[in-house]
Amino acid sequence: MSNGPLTGLRVVEFQGIGPGPHVAMLLADLGAEVVRIERPGHQPMNAVVERARNRAAVDLKSEDGQAFVKKALASADVLIEGFRPGVMERLGLGPDVVLEANPRIVYARMTGWGQDGPLAQAAGHDLNYIAITGALDSIGAKGELPIPPQNLVGDFGGGSMYCAFGILAALYERQTSGKGQVVDAAIVDGVTSLMSFFYGQPHSALRTTERGAGLLGGAAHFYRCYECADGKEITVGAIEPQFYAELLARADAPKELAEGQLNPANWDDYTEKLAALFKTKTQAEWTALLEGTDACYAPVVPLDEAKDHPHMKARGLFVERDGRSHTAPAPRFDRTPGVIRDSAQDGEEVVARWAQGS
Repeated sequence: MSNGPLTGLRVVEFQGIGPGPHVAMLLADLGAEVVRIERPGHQPMNAVVERARNRAAVDLKSEDGQAFVKKALASADVLIEGFRPGVMERLGLGPDVVLEANPRIVYARMTGWGQDGPLAQAAGHDLNYIAITGALDSIGAKGELPIPPQNLVGDFGGGSMYCAFGILAALYERQTSGKGQVVDAAIVDGVTSLMSFFYGQPHSALRTTERGAGLLGGAAHFYRCYECADGKEITVGAIEPQFYAELLARADAPKELAEGQLNPANWDDYTEKLAALFKTKTQAEWTALLEGTDACYAPVVPLDEAKDHPHMKARGLFVERDGRSHTAPAPRFDRTPGVIRDSAQDGEEVVARWAQGS
């Protein structure tokens, strides 16, 4: 059993992909009890993201299925759904119906485009959503097409994290009002919020969102990736002058690089010099020399090797369960830590217990 900070929270999750299941995982890791409504015959797509679920196979269009879901929602604190706008309403499970039956429920709607607007009914994925926010345009090399950042920026950065934040905010407000409400969590909204830093900073050659340019976009020689002698890669992020000075000293870089660090006119030349320097040693050699110092250094670690990095091991960021590496619950709590739990119970049994008030 969990004693996480969300222990006692009852969540009904409707089967979906991407950010919706990730929201439910985050809540479950911190103690929430999640019943997942799935289509009959559904097989889990992702054993890590879909962990800690109590599953119920339900035909939402059947009379029995409707009765079961409404029974579950009558005792739930949170509903998570990621259908296109209008689908839940057509199923007879829209916010008006659900909130009338259970005025305390937080009804979380996770979509890409949002519940309204000219694109609300269009199909789309992470890449499409971040394209109209301005985020994608800045990611990639100068003169080349934008590079999709996996689906981290949209689905999870602007999507599930903002949805989870919205759910917790609504639950906090409920303590005062006694009422639930609808949380419209749209990826385009969340990613736009993530871009606040760039909207708020003055534009210049240093601070620009032009692709492959600026201090943070990959143009600066002191904030980018380099290849090593063994073909592996490293990162340096020595922005502050004192960190930059330490990087140059520890790497035994050419003396002329000490002047004009923040002058973009120097960056191409300085990048070539550092590229040549970093190719003189292997990644392991640079790691031994620079890691753990104020040079702002880290090796580029492949995903399947991340769990073996000493810092990741020391932090316990991966948990082995059933022969699979699971990411550990985050964030951490000193009194009520989260824990990865099995999906040991049948969803119907859990809902029956909820209905009995236990």
